[in-house]
Formats: sequence, structure tokens, C-alpha cells
Amino acid sequence: MNNAKLPFQKTIDELLDGSKSLSRASLRDFSDIDSNALEALLEAWPRIPADRKRHLLDELQSLSDNDTLVSFDDLARALLHDPDAQVRVGAIRLLEECTDVKLVPIYLKILSGDQDVSARAEAAAALGQFVRLGELEEIAEPIRRRIEEALLEKANSEDEASVRRQALESIGYSSRPEVITLIESSFRRANPDWQASALSAMGRSSDERWEENVLSKLLDENPHVQLAAVDAAGELGLTSAREILLKILEEEENDDLTSAAIWSLSQIGGEDARVYIESLLDQTEDEDLAGFLEEALDNLAFTEDLGKFDLLNLDVDDEFTDE
Repeated sequence: MNNAKLPFQKTIDELLDGSKSLSRASLRDFSDIDSNALEALLEAWPRIPADRKRHLLDELQSLSDNDTLVSFDDLARALLHDPDAQVRVGAIRLLEECTDVKLVPIYLKILSGDQDVSARAEAAAALGQFVRLGELEEIAEPIRRRIEEALLEKANSEDEASVRRQALESIGYSSRPEVITLIESSFRRANPDWQASALSAMGRSSDERWEENVLSKLLDENPHVQLAAVDAAGELGLTSAREILLKILEEEENDDLTSAAIWSLSQIGGEDARVYIESLLDQTEDEDLAGFLEEALDNLAFTEDLGKFDLLNLDVDDEFTDE
């Protein structure tokens, strides 16, 4: 065996032995995996039990969420065509931060033709970041149009609702006028899942036309809808939502909702938001919560700096206008 494969062979052997759990060190071996190690892994991959593969990808995702220094892109790319749909889904999720446009044709193919609903939905989700990059003019216009048209077609298709809703959320980044109509019609549906997806699309739109729609759902009885509205309020930076978000924090006991409200306040800004988050930080003894609150305060500082920058630009523009 090639010597380059030897250090990784132990990890492969652990994978093949379903009785052994992979250590954190072994999981890190998959980060920035070299070509020889990847080749050895793929050779052994068919012999690894399906549940073992799925569990591995879940563990790699968890590690990736908590450690920004690891990257499993090379492994994930190699698994995008795996026969197991759950493996394909896990691979797409591992590539969440990857903005390589070479992934676009693969995602479009999965979106249009994969037999698995969850894989199609995950591909629709992954294409959202490329729509956003298109709005920022960071990818070629023909690629952007191709993605937008595929998502619009899927959102208006007869596919499973979960796939169509995800296509709606991803196309929310687009400034195309037909997206407004799509969001409006989805928001008017009685189904709360569609309302939540419409709210997510509103948040991604960077369009304050949706302010009243978002505010109207901040105290919605459906927790899924309310959470989407809270997220959207932060994404849009709605200062009009600040008091309601603070009220939610005073009364709510749902951890997901309170975390979302804290983060949205950090995106909106304001001295009362800072005082509240600092107060929570002073009171908590939970290390994980403390870390999250510190991140929220950092984001709040970033939001405030952006506000000062915008005011400075406004003052400069006014000065030239007066002349």
C-alpha cells in the first residue's frame, strides 16, 4: 500500500469496524483529505455499513458547525453521487459554505432529477447561496439566470411541497419581479409551512416592502411561523420589531425562539438590545450560552459600525448636494 495511505488506514479500519466510535482526532482526519487517502476511503466505502456512513456525515457536520478550521469539501464532493440518498443529502450539507460554481450543475441535476425528495430539497437549499452571490455580481450572469429559472420552475411545479418551499426560500435572494408575486401568494396560503417559507424568503430579499407582513407574524401562534418571522425581522434590520423581540425574550421559554430573537436584535441594533444581551451574559453560567451571547454582542458591534458608516456616507452625500 502507498505510504501516503497508511496514516489514514487506521481511520478506515475504525469505520469498517462498526463496534468502534470514531474519536474527534479521527474525524479531523477527514478534513482537507489528500487524494491518496480519499482514494483509499472510496475503495473501502462500499463495505462500510449504511448507518455507519450516515452517522459519520452527521458527526462531520457537527464538527464543522463548531470548528471553522476544518473543511470536508473534498470528501463531500466525492459523495454527491452516492447511491444512498441520505449520504447525498449529508454531502450537500457539508458543502454549505462552499461557493464553487462547479457545484451548480450538480445541484441543478439533483434538483431536477433525483428520485429522493430530501435530496431535491437539499439541492434547492444549496442553490440559494448562489442566487445571493448572483445578486452581489460575484458569479456570471448566465449562471445566475440558470439557477433562478430552475428554482422558479421548481417552486411553481407539482413536486413535493417540501421541495417547492425550499425553492421559494432560496429564490428569495433574487430581485426578479416575479419573485415578489411568488412570495405574496405563498404568504397568503392558509398552510403555516408555506407562510414560514414566505417569511424566510422575505428576510432574504433585503426588501423592506415586507415589513408589515413580518411584524404581523412576530407573535403568531404557530411556533414555526413565529420563528421564521423573528429571523426575517433580523435579516431585514427592522427597528420596528425591536420592542416585540424584547417582549418575546421576556416571556418566551423556547430556546430556539429566544436564540433567534437575540440574534435578530444583534442584527437590528439599539442600546436597549445591547443592555439586554449584556444582562443575559452577566447572569448565565452556561458556557455554550455565554459563547453565543458574546457572538451576538460582536455582531451587534458590527451592526452599529455599519450604521455609523452609512451615516458618514449620508453626510458626505449631503455636503456635495448642498454645493
